[in-house]
Amino acid sequence: MKFLDIGEVAERSGNKPSALRYYEEAGLISSVTRHGLRRQFAPEVLLQLKLIAMGKSAGFSLDEIAGMFGRNGMPDLPRAALHAKAEEIDRKIREMTALRDTLRHVADCPAPSHMECPTFRRLVDMAGKRSGKRGKMAKPKTGT
Repeated sequence: MKFLDIGEVAERSGNKPSALRYYEEAGLISSVTRHGLRRQFAPEVLLQLKLIAMGKSAGFSLDEIAGMFGRNGMPDLPRAALHAKAEEIDRKIREMTALRDTLRHVADCPAPSHMECPTFRRLVDMAGKRSGKRGKMAKPKTGT
């Protein structure tokens, strides 16, 4: 089996060597040997790095991603966590869509002042209610 030098992995994956060393420290990937001082990786590391990038894009932390890799370095993806993350992304899409629509309305509104526009006021009220609900859920509980 031909191993990939850390520089080749960096080039082919788009990750800096320092990121690869960090991922190795965090247990996300592992080198199989060294050639001099340079780490050598199995070719499968490129798939692992793509999965790590996908997990980061989805909003998973590196610790969560590390927990998704089995002992052989291949993913053992928890379906419940994936469904929960997909729901979270759907919620963010709805919020961002509402924000986009609000911005477009503000940009195109013919009212002399946006505060005089009933549609704008309604949209601001709705946004305030949504952020108030998130704020309540995000507050940490304190135990005494």
